[in-house]
Amino acid sequence: MTDNSRNTTRLIKKYPNRRLYDTHTSSHLTLADIRQLVVDKIPFEVVDAKTGEDLTRSILLQVILEAESGGEPIFSSEMLMGIIQFYGPYQSVLGSYLDKSIQTVIDIQSQTGAQSSEAWSKFMHQQAPVMQDLMRQYVDQSKDLYLNTQNLFGLFGGMPPGKPGAGSGPKKNGDGE
Repeated sequence: MTDNSRNTTRLIKKYPNRRLYDTHTSSHLTLADIRQLVVDKIPFEVVDAKTGEDLTRSILLQVILEAESGGEPIFSSEMLMGIIQFYGPYQSVLGSYLDKSIQTVIDIQSQTGAQSSEAWSKFMHQQAPVMQDLMRQYVDQSKDLYLNTQNLFGLFGGMPPGKPGAGSGPKKNGDGE
């Protein structure tokens, strides 16, 4: 085998006894080990040992559940309820938004040169008021953009002022055609 273990996807098999087996290292793994693979950015795939079904998402959700159970959780009950409410017609919108938001935070982290999650955590706590305000502004702008787009297509029953494509701003009274 080559030393390019970071470039190849590691195959992890999940057995009926709920044990995870890393075929690359020939050893059993825990959810903490799976979390470390994610932190180390080592690509992997978890499959059912019997059926070959892809279980990666399910295992990642278990890692999140375990992380949420200990320490300070990321997700409040209200946030989790909001996520659950989005399943259905707006599911892809929320998924795309969360993907882009998390990628933005990862990009910021890499640009600041934070070498560890502890350094990042300290930075965020020191900058909490500033970062919270920036994130609030980002969320407000995203919400406004989303609602304006929905109104443009008439999804909420209202149309934006003026005719679509007839100018860049709202029409003043008496400007109608």
